[in-house]
Amino acid sequence: MKTSQTDILLVEDDERLAQLTTEYFTQHGFSVASEGDGARALARFHATKPRLVLLDLMLPGKDGLTICRQIREVFNGPILIFSAKDSDLDQVIGLEAGADDYVAKPADPIVLLARTRALLRRAEHTVRSTNEIVLGGLRISEAAREVYLHNESVSLTTQEFQLLVAMARNAGQVLSREALFRSVRGIEYDGLDRSIDGRISKLRRKLNDDANQPARIKTIWGKGYLLVPDAWNAQ
Repeated sequence: MKTSQTDILLVEDDERLAQLTTEYFTQHGFSVASEGDGARALARFHATKPRLVLLDLMLPGKDGLTICRQIREVFNGPILIFSAKDSDLDQVIGLEAGADDYVAKPADPIVLLARTRALLRRAEHTVRSTNEIVLGGLRISEAAREVYLHNESVSLTTQEFQLLVAMARNAGQVLSREALFRSVRGIEYDGLDRSIDGRISKLRRKLNDDANQPARIKTIWGKGYLLVPDAWNAQ
């Protein structure tokens, strides 16, 4: 089963506030998953794989600071604390627990949206410069060995993943079968093996490319294969 990645995990026990916040962020193009119980927050985090966690501190089941520390152990993305505890000490404690920013309630939704967007921009820049390749709706995490197409997880074999990474690193350039074979297998091409062709066909199918008239991974006859960098925006 495919796992859908969520933009924001909102951990908030005030049902009305959670609903209003979810509606506001949804109107501005974000997908939001909401959890009101602190004891279930970590499990919900693993299930939704969010890009950002928006976290209240005063929660039933488990407090927000504990959740923040637990999530930070396994998550490099931004954590934004959104809490009615607004003293300087509370903010310092929250930031030391692993949060990236702290917004005190009540706050104008436009401020919360702006802080969220700023954190996501910084996170995207950092990730892109380290271990991710992003081409429109295609996102490849080399460190986590994960691929997402329009926020939907794509399951690939090890060699399919290696093949996709090799082409994505050289998006817009034609790569010969020989070069791709060396990249995936680590040995010289013998001129006979056609396993690359089979893996290209499987990649096209898994990445929703037309097998008869591929637009995302094109065959350049007599030369090799080309991953088109601008073909990943449409669903």
